[in-house]
Amino acid sequence: MSYFKHHVFFCCNQRAAGEACCNARGATEMQTYAKDRIAQLKMKGEGKVRINKAGCLDRCDQGPVMVVYPEAVWYTYIDKEDVEEIIQEHLINGRVVERLKI
Repeated sequence: MSYFKHHVFFCCNQRAAGEACCNARGATEMQTYAKDRIAQLKMKGEGKVRINKAGCLDRCDQGPVMVVYPEAVWYTYIDKEDVEEIIQEHLINGRVVERLKI
């Protein structure tokens, strides 16, 4: 069994100016939001949820992106409302958010 129930990686890669990248689309801010929310919800730690920054996940053209393991579900998102929906639906209730899945 995995150490975490869910391990979430936010691509926070920053490319040169003018090149598409997740960080230029707010990825670091959204990763911080998700990490803080998971802590507020007391879902942080062993057997629970881990929110991490990742380097390039090589899907910048579909970004910003995040991936949730162990299910290996890839998401795109626009704002905190999208990230909150992923937290509520996927991480809490175990339902994939189809509208944000890539």
